[in-house]
Amino acid sequence: MEIPDTLIERLRKARCVAVLTGAGVSAESGVPTFRNAQTGLWARYDPGELASPAAFRANPALVWQWYAYRRSLVAAAEPNPGHIALAELERRIADFTLITQNVDGLHHRAGSQNVVELHGNLNRYRCFADDEPVELTTVPQDAPPPCPRCGGLVRPDVVWFGELLPPRAWRVAVAAARRCELFLCVGTSGVVHPAADLPLIARSAGAYTVEINIAPGALNGLLDLHLYAPSGHMLPALAAAAFGNAP
Repeated sequence: MEIPDTLIERLRKARCVAVLTGAGVSAESGVPTFRNAQTGLWARYDPGELASPAAFRANPALVWQWYAYRRSLVAAAEPNPGHIALAELERRIADFTLITQNVDGLHHRAGSQNVVELHGNLNRYRCFADDEPVELTTVPQDAPPPCPRCGGLVRPDVVWFGELLPPRAWRVAVAAARRCELFLCVGTSGVVHPAADLPLIARSAGAYTVEINIAPGALNGLLDLHLYAPSGHMLPALAAAAFGNAP
């Protein structure tokens, strides 16, 4: 798909850009989406039965093993050209905020620095009892270890069903959406709220808003421009068109 000249020019001149990424970006690295990870032993479970505080209380070992499995999938993946292009854009743009719904850490591995993780990170941990961060030198595979401070169980530092987003991350994301000149919404279905509100917040504040996705989703027709193509192709092409060299 050809990139419109108006987008290239806006990106080239922008001093403040915000980007929201979703599962589609990491799917191109071979990371299955949340529900597509329900394969093999996990095919008989609904994700909602595994990703909630109630599930962890009822069967902490089962939930812990599910996340150990997901970490193994992420560990086998590498950042793709879309991840790398976003890191390159950050180096080119004075005020660049990358907001992600993904929990795989691939943006950091690609070299992005200013990353807002709305839904947490699979490779971080916190205490289920006191909600404070926990550092693990070794990560058991079969059951959650006790918190070294209080003895409560350690949980993945991700947002589960029924939980609020991290307040600071959400504040930073909203502030970036409100001040940016250009907002890119990449690889997300636009159905998970409140993250899906961010491009609409940006547009209402005057930003030029663009969706990059493989197919129309819930945001179709709501933003200024929709480009339907894989982000691993579109983002490097956009970076090259605006700044002269593809990452």
